[in-house]
Amino acid sequence: MAKSLDYVLYACEQMSLAGTITYKYMFGGYAIYCDGKCFALIGDDRLYITPTEAGLAHLPDAKMGIPYEGAKPRILLEDLEDREFLCNLIQDTCSQLSLPKPKKKKGAR
Repeated sequence: MAKSLDYVLYACEQMSLAGTITYKYMFGGYAIYCDGKCFALIGDDRLYITPTEAGLAHLPDAKMGIPYEGAKPRILLEDLEDREFLCNLIQDTCSQLSLPKPKKKKGAR
């Protein structure tokens, strides 16, 4: 999955009103987090959002895409210009996602 850090930084800036937006390189692309919840992936300069009932309510005719081989389909969001819409979509999507489980410490049983 080719990637452009410039696109990742642009997307994160557009989403910044939704909460604390962070990104991490993985899967050959970038995982995008809002307040610690992974809600999207960026690959090939495309944003793929985890589909949730609340998120799909914003995009009833959402175009779906697969960010990398073997991945589940996600919402392919091509227009990031409307910051208010994007932030509402992210907040509603994340409201239905759980925080990741804490990692076990090495040597702990």
